[in-house]
Amino acid sequence: MKYLMWLLKAAIFFTLFAFALNNQHVATVHFFFGTSWSGPLVLVVLAAFAAGLVIGAAGMVPRWWRQRTAARRAPADANPTSTGDTHGI
Repeated sequence: MKYLMWLLKAAIFFTLFAFALNNQHVATVHFFFGTSWSGPLVLVVLAAFAAGLVIGAAGMVPRWWRQRTAARRAPADANPTSTGDTHGI
């Protein structure tokens, strides 16, 4: 199973590497007020992916923070692990 996971990781890496090699054309991204940025297409795609990850993580923070504070305020007897129930969902 360990070798199968390494093979899967290698296949994903080489697929992304081939994608990067095939997309080295210059792409121009136009922003507001007449500003623009030119760079390789693979960097534009990578920047868009990274921006999506950051925006998605930032969108989760308020709900995560509320749940964390609610869990801290909850009484200890409401916690299922404190009653010895280790098989509960």
